[in-house]
Amino acid sequence: MDTSLSFALPVWVQAHQSLSFVAIIWSMFWAGLALWHTAKRGKVGWFLVFMLVHTLGLLEIIYLFGVLRLKFADLFKK
Repeated sequence: MDTSLSFALPVWVQAHQSLSFVAIIWSMFWAGLALWHTAKRGKVGWFLVFMLVHTLGLLEIIYLFGVLRLKFADLFKK
């Protein structure tokens, strides 16, 4: 068994690899949507915040539904 990776990852990540994978996909999904909407609207400040602050999608969800007041169906319209 290759143990070289076990030293690079925290123990909780090793024990919950599938949960970590789901969290990464979840975060990337919401960050991508928020970045797309901010770029489309020319909101440079929000774009930079989303690029620098990673919150498992919480900040992005607040922006999309709280600040922009989008409905879920509106997230994927061009």
